[in-house]
Amino acid sequence: MEKIDLNNKTILVTGGAGFIGSNLIKRLFADTKGATIINIDNLNDYYDVSLKEWRLQELKKAASAISHHTLYSFIRGDISDKALIDKLFEENKFDVVVNLAAQAGVRYSITNPDAYIMSNMMGFYNILEACRHHPVEHLVYASSSSVYGGNKKVPFSTDDRVDNPVSLYAATKKSNELFAHCYSKLYNIPTTGLRFFTVYGPAGRPDMAYFGFTNKLLKGETIQIFNYGNCRRDFTFVDDIVEGIVRVMQGAPERKNGEDGLPIPPYAVYNIGGGQPENLLDFVNILQEELVRAEVLPSDFNFEEHKQLVPMQPGDVPVTYADSTALQRDFGFTPKITLREGLRKFAEWYKEYYG
Repeated sequence: MEKIDLNNKTILVTGGAGFIGSNLIKRLFADTKGATIINIDNLNDYYDVSLKEWRLQELKKAASAISHHTLYSFIRGDISDKALIDKLFEENKFDVVVNLAAQAGVRYSITNPDAYIMSNMMGFYNILEACRHHPVEHLVYASSSSVYGGNKKVPFSTDDRVDNPVSLYAATKKSNELFAHCYSKLYNIPTTGLRFFTVYGPAGRPDMAYFGFTNKLLKGETIQIFNYGNCRRDFTFVDDIVEGIVRVMQGAPERKNGEDGLPIPPYAVYNIGGGQPENLLDFVNILQEELVRAEVLPSDFNFEEHKQLVPMQPGDVPVTYADSTALQRDFGFTPKITLREGLRKFAEWYKEYYG
């Protein structure tokens, strides 16, 4: 593994107005000195744009409070715009790139496939091409636990075969790993893919269950619990995801040649997940307790009246369960924030943000 000191480096974060990206940039402000951090995001309207704008405002505030010469700039643009990406790399000579820009969501990929091909395939290809023509020390990119598809063997290990995606979203994320492997092999670009497991937390994505449930309950609507509550998800709090990304950024797969004199691809993939899958019904119970505690909902709220157990949705999987031992082995880190702790932070943020 090649160690990378992030101080005084030029770092590109794509999708930095997004949930994970904005939290990562905030963390880089705290951790790096003399760095230049560039954030590109297209601010699309897949979900409430005002939330993305709020995250950008928070970053602006955080950036103005930095005293140690770290520079920050935001560019509104799309990674599927090849000319823009080429120009960006040409002008900035990035050392480290973290690609988090993607069209997210499993169910949306069934009705809007074009968005996934443009952002997740063309966009990622543009990033790889730019890294090829303007060499970087490390490209870190978001993959997803969805690549495991209907995998029956648990916990999910990065050694498992992942050839049976059950959604187009999952197929695009698997393709990112294949593209990265190919570019690592052909052009000796150090790449690390991170398979995130159900990320949640304050200012998260409104299309995620915990956020959508909260919105609905507040309006007195009924929430639908899929697979009759028998889904299990390996929920991972956003701070744990960011901790994992920051550690991985600093350790690039080593560039070395094989016996044939050609590069052994400097390529790696890790799971980042809590390793403790939670039953959906337990999750909903903890969420409702924390929403009452934060006074988002009244203490006498009748939850039973607002719950409906429904069958599985197309593209959904019954269980996600991360084996994160490789992350622990190579980077000394395993996610550790409990579901109650994480949902408490979310409920408190929700109360403050929506008042």
